[in-house]
Amino acid sequence: MHFFFFWLYASNLLYLFVCKTLAVSPRGESEESGDDETKRKSLNGEVDSLQAPSTVPKESPVDMDTITLDPDEEDVDLVHCRIGKIEGLEVLRKAKTISLRQNLIKCIENLDSLVSLRELDLYDNQIRKLENLQALTELEQLDVSFNLLRKIEGLECLTKITKLFLLHNKIMSIASLDQLTSLQMLELGSNRIRVIENLDSLTSLESLFLGTNKISQLQNLDGLHSLTVLSIQSNRITKLEGLQNLVSLRELYLSHNGIEVIEGLENNKKLTTLDIAANRIKKIENISHLTELKEFWMNDNQIDNWADLDELKNAKGLETVYLERNPLQKDPQYRRKIMLALPNVRQIDATFIRF
Repeated sequence: MHFFFFWLYASNLLYLFVCKTLAVSPRGESEESGDDETKRKSLNGEVDSLQAPSTVPKESPVDMDTITLDPDEEDVDLVHCRIGKIEGLEVLRKAKTISLRQNLIKCIENLDSLVSLRELDLYDNQIRKLENLQALTELEQLDVSFNLLRKIEGLECLTKITKLFLLHNKIMSIASLDQLTSLQMLELGSNRIRVIENLDSLTSLESLFLGTNKISQLQNLDGLHSLTVLSIQSNRITKLEGLQNLVSLRELYLSHNGIEVIEGLENNKKLTTLDIAANRIKKIENISHLTELKEFWMNDNQIDNWADLDELKNAKGLETVYLERNPLQKDPQYRRKIMLALPNVRQIDATFIRF
């Protein structure tokens, strides 16, 4: 008995020593705790709270005086120059595009003189706020992806903008876009958005990307009559709905959600790509009217009936079908049966058909 208690005591001491040595936290930090730059971000945007701080020293910003700028240059490339502050760009009055990707910029500022600018790229910096853009009234494309933004703001004067990229920030809601009526592409993937809202004025919008957020319902899309591409992958959608007014839709991406039934696509007759992979679907149904389909992604679901492929026979131009990791794939004649059912298909899963 004494030996048992001694062993237990020694084990606890060893555990505490290991924990202290490895600096293991007794609890995992939540993603919402967010701003610790020592945390490693994985490919899907979530925080690995147990990753040790990087041993690579932080880059020191350079002084803009050390960078030579050509006043006659229209396309200015300042990628990965370790710029810490936007300044000294007044000489670039002829500039149409400026790329400041992968720098150390914390604040958008000192751009008032660049009234001819058409494209501004601030991808992968340390910017926390959209501000000081009111003078860039000719701007057509803005990329502030991979920064630290928490909300959409300060864009009211950018009425000519057609492409807006805000990928991988910390944005909580869709807002302050009412004046951007020329917008054709909106990228809001990998943020913290829970509701699709405030898009009614974007009647020119053609492509909307909302992947890897926290959206649970397809809603408030009725006014987007020009939309041709809609991507809401890796969210929390459980029901296919709210798409009846999107009659121009050609590409629909809804993989990695919780959808159980294919439905609600009666008016989306122009679809050429339908991606509903990695959901909970047991039956291919309600898509026989999608005669323009060229790509159909249904891998990682629960399809077990070969007769379901009849739903795709009216799509004479169907070229690519993904059905791997469904119960159907266990059939030894898996590829042969797909070829017989859909003779026009040229690619099954990742493999092209040889003739």
